[in-house]
Amino acid sequence: MIGKALSRRTLLKGFVKGVGAAIALPYLDAMTPAFAAAAAKKPPVRLMFFYLPNGIDMPNWTPSGVGKLGELPRILKPLEGFRDQMLVLGNLTHNYGRALLDGAGDHGRCSACYLTGAHVRKTTTDIHVDGPMSMDQVIAKQIGKQTKLPSLELGMDNPRQSGSCDSGYSCAYTNNLSWRSETQPMPPILDPRMLYERLFGMGAELSPDERRRQALLRSSVLDFAMDSSKSLMKDLGPTDRNKLDEYFTAIRSIEERIQRAAKDDTPVTPSMPKPPGAPADFGEHFQLLSTCSRLPCRPT
Repeated sequence: MIGKALSRRTLLKGFVKGVGAAIALPYLDAMTPAFAAAAAKKPPVRLMFFYLPNGIDMPNWTPSGVGKLGELPRILKPLEGFRDQMLVLGNLTHNYGRALLDGAGDHGRCSACYLTGAHVRKTTTDIHVDGPMSMDQVIAKQIGKQTKLPSLELGMDNPRQSGSCDSGYSCAYTNNLSWRSETQPMPPILDPRMLYERLFGMGAELSPDERRRQALLRSSVLDFAMDSSKSLMKDLGPTDRNKLDEYFTAIRSIEERIQRAAKDDTPVTPSMPKPPGAPADFGEHFQLLSTCSRLPCRPT
């Protein structure tokens, strides 16, 4: 790190046959002030979205008055210790969550609209949301490289991804909040055991060398699947080619996760045992998923 920092507007200047020319530099480490190095080592900020499909008892949720929070209403009481760090927003709505002449199907529309702000096509087959990607994926695209997993999608309800789940709306709308693209939802993890394995791998107890060998094996399997599937492209129609392209995109994201995991040689010990599965009790299920998703680990 040098003692001074280059301006982010620094240009490479020169002359081409007597004509002035300038080329903008890409963002360089030297453009970061030396005093910012410590700040860059801080853990990345997490952002979480929760969705409650059946709504809230608003009289016991909404604070009275406008401005600095006073006494919190009953439902928000557990957050009393964080009152000075909170903002409670109201009078917000997603217009595209309304019927707009599409008839019944509030759950299908609202689930898909929640993070996309987009209108969805009422269908059980050719799913489509009128937006590029959901808000969480926009953010993950910017800051997701700071962590092994760019994002985690968790759910508590029906895992179905096809068929009709709400008045002619595909189950893909009802059961997915996160969307990688207009036609590609990101199905949530429902089983705490699967979430645990996604976070720590199926071999959290393995040595760094063993984890690297495991990562190489998985990468080889993915390479084989990619090579085999690409040969199908020339024999498929436009719709199937788009679906296969989405499949390749999903595989590439798995490859990136494997590569990030292989570079991390720090052995960790999860601070809880692997869950046996999903509890039948809804409250226990939620507690276990939320505990796993914010689980601390310590170096072994």
